[in-house]
Amino acid sequence: MTEKTKLITPRLPRGFEDRTPGEIAAVGAMIDKIKAVYERYGFDPVETPLFEYTETLGKFLPDTDRPNAGVFSLQDDDEQWMSLRYDLTAPLARFFAENFETLPKPYRSYRQGYVFRNEKPGPGRFRQFMQFDADTVGAPGPEADAEMCMMMADVMDALGLAGKYVVRVNNRKVLDGVLEAAGVTSDEQKLTVLRAVDKLDKFGPEGVKLLLGAGRKDESGDFTKGAGLTDSQAAVVLDYIAGKPPADNDGVAELAAMQALFIAAGYGPDRIKIDPSVVRGLEYYTGPVFEIELTFKVQNEKGQDVVFGSVGGGGRYDGLVSRFRREPVPATGFSIGVSRLANALKLTGNLGATEPAGPVVVLVMDKSETARYQAMVSELRQAGIRAEMFLGSTKNFGKQVAYADKRNSPAVIIEGSQEREQGILQVKDLIAGKQAATAITDNAEWKAARPGQFEIKREDLVSAVQKLLSEQ
Repeated sequence: MTEKTKLITPRLPRGFEDRTPGEIAAVGAMIDKIKAVYERYGFDPVETPLFEYTETLGKFLPDTDRPNAGVFSLQDDDEQWMSLRYDLTAPLARFFAENFETLPKPYRSYRQGYVFRNEKPGPGRFRQFMQFDADTVGAPGPEADAEMCMMMADVMDALGLAGKYVVRVNNRKVLDGVLEAAGVTSDEQKLTVLRAVDKLDKFGPEGVKLLLGAGRKDESGDFTKGAGLTDSQAAVVLDYIAGKPPADNDGVAELAAMQALFIAAGYGPDRIKIDPSVVRGLEYYTGPVFEIELTFKVQNEKGQDVVFGSVGGGGRYDGLVSRFRREPVPATGFSIGVSRLANALKLTGNLGATEPAGPVVVLVMDKSETARYQAMVSELRQAGIRAEMFLGSTKNFGKQVAYADKRNSPAVIIEGSQEREQGILQVKDLIAGKQAATAITDNAEWKAARPGQFEIKREDLVSAVQKLLSEQ
């Protein structure tokens, strides 16, 4: 007796997810609305590959202390290391530098696609996720940064989130000035201070004070080591988050210029506001930084009410393209986390249809007449109607209708021997049938009524189906 072949267990790798037709359709509708805003602002699409040379991507991943940590990499047959992109900005910098002579300056583009992080997965934290970016390369002034913030606000409005978000704006030059005034010099200590400031919304000023000093113990007893600042050093940082910016700082002037533009364009602090607690994690930001925060409350895993939080952000990165060219190339942009934003829209009822309409299904009542059924399907398709012929092995009427139901089909077309002899078809409106089913409790009554089913002439197939679909 031969040993049975061992079956492979179907398993999805950790940190990845499958997407169903309903999810794809809903996210697609959301992306179309975002694209419409981007294009209204004059941005054009561009697409870069999933892989880049590892040196092209640089060492900019947030929350990592190891060069090129957090990326998926492989070595090509020419011994060149390549990595899956971890964001859409570094590939844009490469694209712009490589096509510098032919591209318009400023260069305004948007990009959508998956990015990859080789990190430990967790709830809501994936190794593959979609981002949707817009960037202006070659514009040095705060006007370009202000435009990004206004476009982020307009995107949120277009998605039905008016009144449920705020775009928060800060400037890395201001933060650098605070660190300098506080006497913070080492890169490690700077990063720890910035992370502490970033926790202001979560822990409040007292929590930030602990993180600036020796550290903070949370409710579970876990201890987070602090930046180790003295009381006088910490006081400079705490004064800053309380609203006292450093004097004579370029970042303060840039924020003032952006604020004037917001006011002139009609964007009040309920939509865009200056916020000293905004700290973007990526090291390549050199000026204004901004985040879209959704302000409505949701329940966390402990059942506590918390603000939904950030769904995207960005900032100015004047040094990123200059890694490829000797002259300075200013740039600014932002990125939207598509999956997180889709989850927010789902919670607010703004995500749209969750299940796309399926095809009209022509049932196969007689295998010897397959050509007739295929002809019906072709007629429907040529008229622009989504349609298919049932290709399963069963002739059972109920199972074929059940298949159509599972496909979310609006209707099935039925031609048995009697219908064929009379030159007619039966059309079963599955939507109307489902609605009528709620009022019929007796199976015999159901069979006698045949709710949602009607008879048409064979030659009226297309026009009858078109009318049905328009009325559903």
